[in-house]
Amino acid sequence: MVKQRKPRIGMLGIMHGIYDEKQPEITRNQEAYARAVCAHLSDVADVQFPRAAKCKEDIEAIVKEFNDQPFDGIMIVMLLYSPGMRLVQALKDNRLPLMLANIQPVPAVTSRWNWSDLTTNQGIHGAQDTANVLRRMGRPFAVVTEDWKSAAFKAFVEDWARAARTSEALKRARIATFGKMHQMGDILGDEFAFVKNIGPQVNHHNLGEVFRIMESLTEAEVDAQVGEDRKNFKVDPAISKESHRYAARFQLGFQRFLETQNYDGFSAHCFTPGEDGRFEQLPLLGASNLMAMGYGYAGEGDTNTATLCTAGQVLIGDAHFTEMYSLDFAKDTALMSHMGEGNWKIARRDRPIKLIDRPLEIGGLSNPPTLVFSAQPGPATLVSLAAIEGAHYRLVVLRGEILDTEDLADVPMPYFHLKPSTGIRKSMDSWLQAGGTHHQILNLGDHARRWRFLCDILGVECVEV
Repeated sequence: MVKQRKPRIGMLGIMHGIYDEKQPEITRNQEAYARAVCAHLSDVADVQFPRAAKCKEDIEAIVKEFNDQPFDGIMIVMLLYSPGMRLVQALKDNRLPLMLANIQPVPAVTSRWNWSDLTTNQGIHGAQDTANVLRRMGRPFAVVTEDWKSAAFKAFVEDWARAARTSEALKRARIATFGKMHQMGDILGDEFAFVKNIGPQVNHHNLGEVFRIMESLTEAEVDAQVGEDRKNFKVDPAISKESHRYAARFQLGFQRFLETQNYDGFSAHCFTPGEDGRFEQLPLLGASNLMAMGYGYAGEGDTNTATLCTAGQVLIGDAHFTEMYSLDFAKDTALMSHMGEGNWKIARRDRPIKLIDRPLEIGGLSNPPTLVFSAQPGPATLVSLAAIEGAHYRLVVLRGEILDTEDLADVPMPYFHLKPSTGIRKSMDSWLQAGGTHHQILNLGDHARRWRFLCDILGVECVEV
């Protein structure tokens, strides 16, 4: 599971050194300004400013420091004007995402301004010079022009920094898969291109490794997990003690496997346990609990979407695996659900999360204890990672609203109505034209900008429908 932490961003504060002789205090003052910006952002990112870069050699040394240490990205700030060509050699070997923060110490020009004010607030033409050089070098970068003390600036930096952190996490992520659905086309892709462009290492395993862990678990360990479920969920009396304990044991088998093998996400095909012959249920409860813990997950051996879920856990948090089950033209929605897996951290807070005894026609095994809940009403963001051709991957993004709807008493799995911001007809036309997949990841809230930043960093096409 990816370790959750604040993004660590290096601030490259650039200024010309020509003013030092006449204004010896200027470096000290502009460095104090840079540190004030870092402090303003401290609740959304760990922004480190080592010193002002006043020449080509300073810039090269600082960029190298950021690349040699565990930083997630570099924020370029013009402390004064600085010639753009000074950045060229420094950025040739840079591997970190870049953001150009077009800010200045004082947000408004007043009648009391003087030469000193003009000198210390002249970042815009340095930003223009720098942006031109970055563009000519073919280096992608995010850019924001804003008052540095504003909430809008902080929100922009938070979104970009979380995307930078996610891209760094994906380079080191590991995804396990147990089987794959036959003939399912939209979960396939070029595995080499996937690792090269997006990052995670994907490994195929059999369930024997999980089974051996299950057999080694103590009764006390299983008791503890059953107790945790009873604390979190309203448990159906129809679930036998043996059935619930088996579901808990199956979850712990996967959990210990993921922990010991250092995996961040996984996918399990629903036919694999039955074909193996040693298992009694499908691990629906386990998949739901593991998502709630922060692991990435997808069904049917879909490692593309399991990776997307892992990214959603880091980029936003509480990522939920789902799919569009049915369309409701009267409500202008898609009814979202899946076979029984779901991240219960997104459940609406005014209704209990139920754990039911679930007759299931798929998989050929006994009833798997299954969670039933509806998602918290409000804004939400749905994403799909589509393999288009060769190395071409596309992220399809849909912004919408989870509606406050009635209980569906006979739906035995997580469900909710999602109303796209562009309407169900237009959004589905665009989704299908874009090649959006039938497996998706949902996060509560409007996070389209974060996903777009991540795509920009990874070089993945992003299409909003």
